[in-house]
Amino acid sequence: MTKIAVLASHNGSGLDTLYKASQENKLDIEIVLVLSNNTNAKALQNANKYNIANFVLNDTTSQNPHVKMQELLHAYDCQYIFLSGYMKKLPSNITNNFKVINSHPSLLPNYGGSGMYGRFVHEAIINNCELTSGVTIHEVNENYDEGKIILQKSILLSENETVDSLEAKIKKLEATAIVEGFELCLK
Repeated sequence: MTKIAVLASHNGSGLDTLYKASQENKLDIEIVLVLSNNTNAKALQNANKYNIANFVLNDTTSQNPHVKMQELLHAYDCQYIFLSGYMKKLPSNITNNFKVINSHPSLLPNYGGSGMYGRFVHEAIINNCELTSGVTIHEVNENYDEGKIILQKSILLSENETVDSLEAKIKKLEATAIVEGFELCLK
């Protein structure tokens, strides 16, 4: 069984997706650790509900959060890290020593990079009158959204698409893409 850590800054809907997939035996994984930089992250509450060890790591809780993060990832024997809306850039001591996977709400390389996350991505896609959007599951390296693409899933935008309707469609698509992306990684 593959041990996974989830990093989330807010809701961490990917945590719920992976947890459900593990409980339904769709993925041979165990989420052993949840880390957040935000003390109020819903992901931490869900980790407690699922009985998963969880910690807040930021400049208030640790003199060097990334060193502490690396220590915890090793202590919990994590083989993969999944970023579920984690809003901090990871340093090379993490990206070079662990397999880090991210879900991005666009078809990379389009609408990726610094500042391109969540609603900002959907707003840009709507404002540019794009016909398609989607989800990219990719490896994480030292640059935002530039790691090797594992899987992409796309959808067509409707004629009267709004940011809210697109966000809802992408969230639904993302749940499928996360599981399929991990199936490919764990083969």
